[in-house]
Amino acid sequence: MLTEKRQGKINRVVAFRQQGVIVLEDVHDPHNAAAVFRTAEVFGFQKVYLIFGKETPFNPKKIGKSSSSSANKWLDYKIYRSTKKCFLDLKKDGYEIIGTVIDDKAETMFKSKIDHPKIALVFGNEHQGLSAQATDLLDRKITIPMFGMVQSLNLSVTAGIFMFEVTRQRNGKKRYLLDRIAKEELASDFARR
Repeated sequence: MLTEKRQGKINRVVAFRQQGVIVLEDVHDPHNAAAVFRTAEVFGFQKVYLIFGKETPFNPKKIGKSSSSSANKWLDYKIYRSTKKCFLDLKKDGYEIIGTVIDDKAETMFKSKIDHPKIALVFGNEHQGLSAQATDLLDRKITIPMFGMVQSLNLSVTAGIFMFEVTRQRNGKKRYLLDRIAKEELASDFARR
């Protein structure tokens, strides 16, 4: 039986779920993915798509037991074997696809305006970053300015910075959140989880 307190929490959480998808392309270490899942849940991203074109697939609901198991329970996952197929589905569903890159020609996060209602934030492999195919298919490329001798960040840190910035810019504005019907469906689904 669902308590009134639990239903209230579900309603508060669902009220701020964003129209956004987190996409992980060929993540090597499932624990890095688990850290991204936890951050996605915290910032209100409901959907996580995993692309396994080269890396060995893993079940996202079975990883991160010690640190992220509760996050796994509240997210919806979709697995792809092809970057192109994933991106085509996202475009068909009206998403702007934004990739994180290390590139002097990319938009800097400090100056980027992320205002499309439906976005997909794409993060690449821990060692190689995004594939050439993914990079070619992006709608936008954004980079995090770095000022140290080291010019790279851990996957989960990069994802966390980007999700924070998107959430900050969106600031809970209605046009970025799920519509009423989607919220009702998600609240009902959460009550069963």
